[in-house]
Amino acid sequence: MAQYQITVDGEILHQLFRGDEGVAKLLECVLNQVLEAQVGEHIKAEPYERTHERVGYRNGYREREMKTRVGTLELRVPRVRSGSFSTELFDRYQRSEQALILALMEMVINGVSTRKVRRITEELCGTSFSKSTVSALCKALDPVVSGWNGRSLKDKRFPFIIVDAMQLKIRKEDRVVPQSALIAVGVNEEGYREVLGLMVGDSESEATWSEFFRWLIARGLHGVDLVVSDHHGGLVNAAKRHFQGVAWQRCQVHFMRNIMDACPKRYHDTLKAKLRLMFNAPDIKTARGLLDDIVSEYAQTAPRAVTCLEAGFDDAMAVMALPEPYRRRLRSTNGLERLNREVRRRERVIGIFPNIDSALRLLGALLMEQDEEWAIGRHYFRMDAYWEHKRSESNDKPTETESQRNTAA
Repeated sequence: MAQYQITVDGEILHQLFRGDEGVAKLLECVLNQVLEAQVGEHIKAEPYERTHERVGYRNGYREREMKTRVGTLELRVPRVRSGSFSTELFDRYQRSEQALILALMEMVINGVSTRKVRRITEELCGTSFSKSTVSALCKALDPVVSGWNGRSLKDKRFPFIIVDAMQLKIRKEDRVVPQSALIAVGVNEEGYREVLGLMVGDSESEATWSEFFRWLIARGLHGVDLVVSDHHGGLVNAAKRHFQGVAWQRCQVHFMRNIMDACPKRYHDTLKAKLRLMFNAPDIKTARGLLDDIVSEYAQTAPRAVTCLEAGFDDAMAVMALPEPYRRRLRSTNGLERLNREVRRRERVIGIFPNIDSALRLLGALLMEQDEEWAIGRHYFRMDAYWEHKRSESNDKPTETESQRNTAA
């Protein structure tokens, strides 16, 4: 990941206390310095630097405006004498901004916007835009987002996938209806996270989740060893149908809440502490011993909680079959829920999407942005221990001849 040293003078820092105007000035200062650093990397030389590695010379600047929710930024994009200097800064930053603005513009055009939405839209886009303007902008952005969302997954294995859904409100035929945005994140064979796909459906039913999983598999998803999710019946049934022979990890955070909901309040603190010890056990044998202790202690005082615990124990501890370094991050859907919260923070500006395409455009652009950050960031896991574990599992399995001999005996 590229790192840049940014200098901010005291006057700009002082302006931060003036609200959005100050934030815009700070962002403008930072992005202009990023552009300077990037052109330096491009020509392999700083301004006025004499070096044999230099491959070009600066040739002034061109002014470019960048519209954001904190105001319009005035950026100075460097030019070079020979060849061209290009930066992904505008494309990567503005995809999600464009999607948000387009959703707001559609609401204004369709006459369903609030005064807040109209005010924000006028500040960002001006007051003169038409349906044809919105249509042209959508045609430019939609293929980028849909192309990413439908990309092939066959080139990599994804041993671990985490799935979850978030609820949206979308306008359909003059009615506002609840819809579910289904999201899957995978950890690939190299240990990097990727957003595998996004789909908007009518509900979280088994049929909807089945359609989602079929779509992922049709795009080449393979090599799955563990599916992590909450205990939604439709999701679990669909996962078990489409990923047969794959372990399912029930989110321990949701499982803990289910147990607490069934437990009298006066036992919450003590039972929660004992459950944490069980979840953090070093091996499954120790975890089962702690389970037996909890059952013995609470069978009479919190019978419903004990029943819930016993019924879900095996699914909630499926992650114990993996080497220890992978358990903490794969025992819950927290990683995906943090991503969902970031999406939700931007989605709240809209409130009610004017149509499904608008929802897919904004959520897709935000997830695409996160996917790109993960691709150039750190490994989520070092996968050496996992692949060694898989080789060990294969070596421990009896060959067909050994299996037949044991059966005959």
